[in-house]
Amino acid sequence: MPPTERGRPLAYSFYTPVPVKEAIEGLGVPHTEVDLILVNGESVDFGWPLRDGDRVSVYPVFESIDISPVLRVRPKPLREIRFLADTHLGRLAAYLRLMGFDTVYGHHLGDRDLARLASAERRILLTRDRGLLMRSAVTHGYWLRQTNPRLQLREVLERFDLASLVAPFTRCLRCNTPLVAASKQEVAGRVPPGVDERHREFHRCPGCGRIYWDGSHYRRMSELIAATLSKSR
Repeated sequence: MPPTERGRPLAYSFYTPVPVKEAIEGLGVPHTEVDLILVNGESVDFGWPLRDGDRVSVYPVFESIDISPVLRVRPKPLREIRFLADTHLGRLAAYLRLMGFDTVYGHHLGDRDLARLASAERRILLTRDRGLLMRSAVTHGYWLRQTNPRLQLREVLERFDLASLVAPFTRCLRCNTPLVAASKQEVAGRVPPGVDERHREFHRCPGCGRIYWDGSHYRRMSELIAATLSKSR
């Protein structure tokens, strides 16, 4: 909801009893943004039929807080954070992998397939498309407010309270596979001339075979990580 509409009564008119989920999404809020609904002070699920005079309170997702004693509108939170970034979020997907988070980039998938994959693999679907998050197959998702990839990264870290879980340079930026240590002998002939002499530590991606080392690109990414975390804490 717009900031001016939050935390105060908002009238909603309807002619026949409607599920509370339909009323919430009718106001433009995807159901994946909702974790707790109270109707007249009682916790209800998405299917609860609204009646004239009902007072409804809607709360956002509490992925980092355990509210399991209270009835939730989804099965359970995702304690193992995994993401699925939609077609237009390729840079954000790379940044999340840089931070060590399992992130699939669905650049070749349509909306239906994105929804199915998010559900099948229990991933949080990240998107700028509210309509995509309103698909019933999507149980965990987040609508990004920012449009700049670096600001989107900070937004995701803050929204899901991930600063303490960041593990930089542990995942392949190209294919998302966890990296493994590699010896100089293993990377010989697979890195530019002189790199194997100037550097001691290397990592290899078992998925695509890409080799990583502490070069100038590594230093630039380290600065990005430090700047992002300093503003997310």
